[in-house]
Amino acid sequence: MTEAELIGRLAHLVLGVLVTATAVTWGLGMVKPTMRLGEVRARIWAWWVMAPLIFVGVVVSRSMSTAFFCILSLVAFREYLRLLPERPADRTARLLCVLAIPIQYWWIHTGWYMMFVIFIPVYVFLVIPMGLVLSREASGFVQAAAELNWGLMAFVFGLSHLAYMVTCPAPAGSAVTGRAMVLFLIFVVEINDVLQFVWGKTLGRHKILPTISPHKTWEGFVGGTASAVAVSLLLRYLTPFSVVETIAVGALITVAGFFGGAVMSAVKRDFGVKDFGQLIPGHGGVLDRVDSLVYAAPVFFHFVQYFHY
Repeated sequence: MTEAELIGRLAHLVLGVLVTATAVTWGLGMVKPTMRLGEVRARIWAWWVMAPLIFVGVVVSRSMSTAFFCILSLVAFREYLRLLPERPADRTARLLCVLAIPIQYWWIHTGWYMMFVIFIPVYVFLVIPMGLVLSREASGFVQAAAELNWGLMAFVFGLSHLAYMVTCPAPAGSAVTGRAMVLFLIFVVEINDVLQFVWGKTLGRHKILPTISPHKTWEGFVGGTASAVAVSLLLRYLTPFSVVETIAVGALITVAGFFGGAVMSAVKRDFGVKDFGQLIPGHGGVLDRVDSLVYAAPVFFHFVQYFHY
């Protein structure tokens, strides 16, 4: 079976899930008109839009993928910048940050792995404080440098691993390239978020991080992780992994995704906001949807690079 056919199987699965979810919410609305389903319906309809965008952004072409994830990082970083206190002294450094984003994705487009790996963690890390120094303002210097560098590492460098993964060829002995593996990663991480929510709502009693994310429970975490690992086994055909590797990487990315979501919850609580934005109805902003991938993408990328390239 070709990679295109394998990806087609995933597309049919996603379509089936969306049709089923839509039908269930419609049926519940008919049977129990008093049930509050507005937010759930908004989330489902948002996925009707997001799912095709993800497939198009990943599958159509290498250039399309690079542009898609570059735009995703630009929007995500902009949502983050809107939360930061802005000083006139920060303008040069902020401009340098924004300019660094397309440059990071240019290294990906050209396949320059070394620059992809070191550009933001090394060179941009050094340049941002230089931009702040040129403003000749010492007050707030450390805070501004830390906030900008952390935001670039999380929302640009972290997410850019998805774009680089798309460009990876099929490992030796495998029929699937990085495109299929990226879709595997995104589906498992996103379904893990849903499953943790469902398990937490149905069985959740013991909170993990009550002061950071009150809705996250041990029951939701364990049930969601176990269920997501089972899903990853069903989608193993999108990867070069053995059964043992699939179980390991499934657990790895779901745990990483959990902590990605928890970290972003802490960020929102620190700034006193419910969501990073309002771009996606029912989901908040782009950062609210990719928070788990910020942590899961680099972990998954380097797992694949170490064991299969």
